[in-house]
Amino acid sequence: MTEIRFYHLQRQSLFDVLPSLLEKARERGHRVVVQAGSPERVKALDALLWTYRPESFLPHGAAGTGMAEDQPIWLTAIEECPNQADVLILVDGAAADVAHYALCCEVFDGLDETSLTAARGRWMQYKAAGYALTYWQQGDRGWEKRA
Repeated sequence: MTEIRFYHLQRQSLFDVLPSLLEKARERGHRVVVQAGSPERVKALDALLWTYRPESFLPHGAAGTGMAEDQPIWLTAIEECPNQADVLILVDGAAADVAHYALCCEVFDGLDETSLTAARGRWMQYKAAGYALTYWQQGDRGWEKRA
């Protein structure tokens, strides 16, 4: 069954955190789909992954880049998995059928009440469905596992 991790952003933005989450997933040999809330957000994330560090980038693709099946990271605003990913990262409150993945990471802005309320609702839905859940919160020394 899919493991689901909730990442509660409090000290950094999605743009600060997503590259490191993707790097860790890639280091462990995972293929990833990042599903965002809009095509505009996908464009912003695409630009981020090319420029977040001057000395490197994360190989990725999105609609319009082609060869989706060859991309280790796929950015999308719709529910799709063209790259045979085993990890799904949901941002901006995006929703998908998580059962097809080994791991799903729900990343949400804890400083936005709407995002926080929606994340709590998704937690309850996943819990009721029997998924294994963990909750990670940004602390003084990075991510701290809370549940």
